[in-house]
Amino acid sequence: MDKNKAMEALGRVLEPDLGQDVVSLGLVGALQVSGPEVQVGLKLLNPSQERRREIEGEVRRVLLEAGAGAVKVDLSLAIPSTRPPMAGNLLAGVQNVVAVASGKGGVGKSTVAVNLALALHAEGARVGLLDADVYGPSIPALMGLKREELETDGRQIQPAESFGLKVMSMGLVMEEGEAVIWRGPMLHGVVRQFLEEVAWGDLDYLLIDLPPGTGDVQLSLCQTVPLGGAVVVSTPQDVALGVAVKAINMFEKLNTPVLGILENMSTYVCPHCGERDDVFGHGGAAQASARLGIPFLGGVPLESRVRCSGDQGKPVVVANPESPAAQALLRAARLLAGRLVVAACQGYDDLLATMPQL
Repeated sequence: MDKNKAMEALGRVLEPDLGQDVVSLGLVGALQVSGPEVQVGLKLLNPSQERRREIEGEVRRVLLEAGAGAVKVDLSLAIPSTRPPMAGNLLAGVQNVVAVASGKGGVGKSTVAVNLALALHAEGARVGLLDADVYGPSIPALMGLKREELETDGRQIQPAESFGLKVMSMGLVMEEGEAVIWRGPMLHGVVRQFLEEVAWGDLDYLLIDLPPGTGDVQLSLCQTVPLGGAVVVSTPQDVALGVAVKAINMFEKLNTPVLGILENMSTYVCPHCGERDDVFGHGGAAQASARLGIPFLGGVPLESRVRCSGDQGKPVVVANPESPAAQALLRAARLLAGRLVVAACQGYDDLLATMPQL
């Protein structure tokens, strides 16, 4: 076994999200061959533990088949960035900024945003969560955070931390029950302050929980933030989907890639008898995604555990990671990370071309 033979073998290993070999993508790092022993370093673009196991297994297989007697694989994360070219210094340490949006309220957008962020963190990524819903900030309650005196280094505010996430929300600086009665420019100003004056540091992903709707507030936020893409949350019912399409149209007009649609409260399965009841319908978001040519991130079932864990300040991905809802959210996070890899490395046209067939 020599280096040339090892590299030839590694050329048969494909990066799962891009479908290209790891050698031509430049993902192979240090390669050492000592007799029959091979040690190789490999960069991973997706934090998914599932992807990690898949690629490591494939590297071992091709090298052993090529004649290696023993193989050691050193994996490291190198999550690519979707930062727009004109982003400047705003959120300079953040590789990917993703808006989580909905056309209307009441579809569980904030719950989805929290659990997607925690799912990405569980995979090994550095994640932040910004609550941009200034009028109705719910992220602190969902994350078990209370109003507190945020620390500052004299120049920047230190975000709160919960379950490994960096978190910022108007709910952390307001008295409980206090109403925000502001016009759009004031709201835009405080969100801009959260972006510029909070020490987010180096993050692989910053998820922004947008206010529901498609008005001037959402428009100005999307024009300010260096977005790499957006996730649109909807329930299956026609009313919610109709408004979700308006959110999708807004992002398309702003040239922001819609990375996927997620169907929340997709179906209800009775924990006692197992009978299924499609309370809000079922499959509407999947059909809409196929019709619009947008990736579908899956459906999250309606479970009382999601509500209970959120009320207790311990989201379902943390509190009940094996539950159907948590597993659906973990799968959605893996798909989202994959969509961002494609958007970063190949562009939005290829993102749509590589979307999985339903």
